Amino acid sequence: MEFKGLTLDKFQEDAIAAVDRGHSVVVSASTGTGKTLIAEYIISKHTPEDVVIYTAPIKALSNQKFRDFCEDYGKEHVGLLTGDHSINNQAPLLVMTTEIYRNMLLTNDPLVDKIKYVIFDEVHYINDIQRGTVWEESIIFSPEHIRFLALSATIPNYREFAAWIQDIKHHEVETVFYGHRPVPLRHEVYDTKLGLTTIEKIQADMLQDEAAFEMLEMHKKKKSHHKTKKKSHLHNLKQPHHLDVVKLVKTPALYFCFSRQKTQDFAVELARKKDFSSTQEAQEITEYVRSQMTPEISSMENTRMLRSVLPKGIGFHHSGMLPQLKHIVEHLFGKGLIKILYTTETFSVGINMPAKTVIFNGLDKYDGVSLRMLNAKEYFQIAGRAGRRGLDKEGQVIAMIHRRFANLEKLRKISTIDDEPIISQFTLSMNTVLNLIGNYDDSTQEKILKSSFDYYTRTKQNKKVHIMASYTNRIKTLKKLKYVIDSESLDQTGGAYVEHEGVHTLTDKGRFASKLYANEITLTELFHLPFLEKISDLDLLTVLAAIVYEPRRLDYFMIKGSEKTYHRILKRLDNTRLSADINRINLKRMINFVKAWATGAKFTVLMSYCNLAEGDIIRFFRRLIDTLNQLQHATEDKMLRERLEKLSELIDRDLVSADL
Repeated sequence: MEFKGLTLDKFQEDAIAAVDRGHSVVVSASTGTGKTLIAEYIISKHTPEDVVIYTAPIKALSNQKFRDFCEDYGKEHVGLLTGDHSINNQAPLLVMTTEIYRNMLLTNDPLVDKIKYVIFDEVHYINDIQRGTVWEESIIFSPEHIRFLALSATIPNYREFAAWIQDIKHHEVETVFYGHRPVPLRHEVYDTKLGLTTIEKIQADMLQDEAAFEMLEMHKKKKSHHKTKKKSHLHNLKQPHHLDVVKLVKTPALYFCFSRQKTQDFAVELARKKDFSSTQEAQEITEYVRSQMTPEISSMENTRMLRSVLPKGIGFHHSGMLPQLKHIVEHLFGKGLIKILYTTETFSVGINMPAKTVIFNGLDKYDGVSLRMLNAKEYFQIAGRAGRRGLDKEGQVIAMIHRRFANLEKLRKISTIDDEPIISQFTLSMNTVLNLIGNYDDSTQEKILKSSFDYYTRTKQNKKVHIMASYTNRIKTLKKLKYVIDSESLDQTGGAYVEHEGVHTLTDKGRFASKLYANEITLTELFHLPFLEKISDLDLLTVLAAIVYEPRRLDYFMIKGSEKTYHRILKRLDNTRLSADINRINLKRMINFVKAWATGAKFTVLMSYCNLAEGDIIRFFRRLIDTLNQLQHATEDKMLRERLEKLSELIDRDLVSADL
């Protein structure tokens, strides 16, 4: 079978046949095998007559897919919904983050009735500790008429995952597995003593060294009193350097670092030593970069740094960069003009830009909680970018070895097979509880709560699940906050609203909070305080920024001159529940920063108020705009809605509004 001028593999044909039968499909296939073609078949088959939703795990991928689909299907047929952006929202093909799709389901958006298929790209994100619940709820709350295409890297329990969907959605879900890569991977390591080699050869070399052998034995027995002395001898090897390995690899190559700063530092260092571009290529790069620049972007330090390395066929790419700069890098890499690209993990998620070689600078990453070694799924997500179909006989994957004794066996395991199953991360948020009470009767609430993948897998194993107890506890908390009341109390309480018969009913505050998807309790309390009319727009925006802002350990903001405003706002919050809830450090940090942008400062001036990367500043303001949009939908007060819209307009400008 051919599609879009390509001869399809059998797994693609099998998946398409399942789509033609009107079934949902779970496709578990190695990275780089062409799973996206199945999604494109669904889009071609069902649009523009029906609505197809394409969900992505990260906003950057949503934006990229929107641009790609606009080129393929025409701008008039494609829309984008990411919370802070709404473009052509009545289009038959809608690209959105999974969060937006989940929220659309919970608010009973009329569009849901028109949806034929939902494509979940990278559905193994259901494993994500922080965001996995969103993916699971997107499946749980979808009406039974909707069909799914769930695309994932290889997972061992794909049949169990499909059986769960079939069990709760009551329609057939077929599975397709494809573990073969059209371009096989060659896994190697780089060690300063042996150079480009294998794990087995390093271990053999270690065993030949008598001292190393003794140390290995002591390490196994955990005799720590000998470890320090021996370890210092064995770790006397010079640390591997990126320049040493880059000169050995075939290009184009992706060099993955788990540090934004290193991607930039390494690119600059390599550019001093090496030039990969011909004169013609350097000229083409320079002309393209110049055509994409504005004076403001050109004046930024990161831009100057990038412009210094790009003409030499070297680039860097990370989430802290301006979106415009990332687009430039992606375009040049896709054209084959960047030969060595230093990048962070985000480049491996969904972006279809393979290379001949992939290099891991290290195998430890900070996951938001702790520093840990990559798991097999993360390793193969990145490694799978090696090997270009139709161009390379094999893809080369190289891991830099910084400590010979550290986790060599684990490296062997994670680089042999991706055998980690999808595991439910389902947790009950207050928003979910409020929407269950507001939109479903009691029996349906219980049915939905018992539809989670966690409940399905545990009951199959005859394990107890305490989901109903968790639900009851959250309702108790919401009743104390007066977000929920007993339905029988309606006669004694004004301002309550009931749509479905049930034991509990949402109050006005509960209904307001049900339309907020983060910080819902804090924001609801803020917007039900009596002083709201007396606080200035700028002070209100500052308080909202303090709620939305997620601090990092080394963040710095200029706070000089903010004391007067700080104490004025705190005085307003005194004797309210928010006095304890608002992060006071965040509040102090936001005063000068938010005021500068809201009163018209240039982006380059704004950067002098903090040490955040340009991309982080833009993402923060986009999150703040998203929150303002949610608040506008939550309130029924026309004047408040207009005020919130005005606040949004103050910050949705210039580079912040150009985040596509």
